[in-house]
Amino acid sequence: MIKETDGDHFEEMRSLEQKLTFESAKKIFAERNVKFGLTQMKTLGMVTQDGVYTNLGLLLSDQCVHTIKAAVFQGTRQSEFKDRKEFSGSLFRQMDEAYDFIDFRNQTHSTFDKLYRIDRRDYPETAVREALLNLLVHHEYSFRASTFISLYADRLEFTSIGGLVSGVSLKDITMGISVCRNSKLANVFYRLELIEAYGTGIIKIMEAYEGTGITPQIETSDNAFKIILPNLNAMPEPARQMQVNPEKCTPEEKVIALTKQRDVITRKEIEILLGIGQSSCGRLLKKMVENGMLIQEGKGMNTHYCLP
Repeated sequence: MIKETDGDHFEEMRSLEQKLTFESAKKIFAERNVKFGLTQMKTLGMVTQDGVYTNLGLLLSDQCVHTIKAAVFQGTRQSEFKDRKEFSGSLFRQMDEAYDFIDFRNQTHSTFDKLYRIDRRDYPETAVREALLNLLVHHEYSFRASTFISLYADRLEFTSIGGLVSGVSLKDITMGISVCRNSKLANVFYRLELIEAYGTGIIKIMEAYEGTGITPQIETSDNAFKIILPNLNAMPEPARQMQVNPEKCTPEEKVIALTKQRDVITRKEIEILLGIGQSSCGRLLKKMVENGMLIQEGKGMNTHYCLP
């Protein structure tokens, strides 16, 4: 509360570490054909007019004290690690290495529509990019806590310290309202054309999943912000149970279980889940809608179903 009312901002304060180097920063500025020298560092707020490095300078330096911790888990819970890594150094270096870590595990699956092959990655690249940038730009760096990337069999989670900025609701965020916690850091990323000036990141994430019947989720608390990207190619849990015990539940129960897991579902997902054709699936959905078990929303290719 004191920090919010006294006008101090972490990125503008004097860095406790003054022996800083900027090899990663120089590299990315050069790649973007943007000048990077003492004059530019002062303009961006990395250095004060007296030549003192600020916390913004520390974040972009090779000596940055904040890290990203990434982990890959077996299954859908944090019970067994498959891989883990911690990224350090400049935020620019962490950004590149964390993206490569995810991209290497972002598998491509192929399906066929008649004679045409359709390739689909587990996670839309646009959604991964925007979620990662959001993780870096909106983190509350006044806390010495790492940001987290967690990869499960069915989802990818990005978790950072720092809840919503005071006065901004989750609904505001999904509508494109943006109040940046680290305005000077965001300005640097904007100059490098990594982000746009207006809060379009969350909107882009949602748009990347349009037409899939699956929606990314956002969870917030007073001190944390989490973006959850569903795996487009993950087999839903009801389908796994069906393979183990096909007589465990009725088709209607399996559809309801899938809907609870994903919030909304499409006809194609139900066909895959139950292993039935388009006509049979259509009859089943019509029956469930008429009986009040499901609600149909949208039209044409955007038709999807949710629970009442």
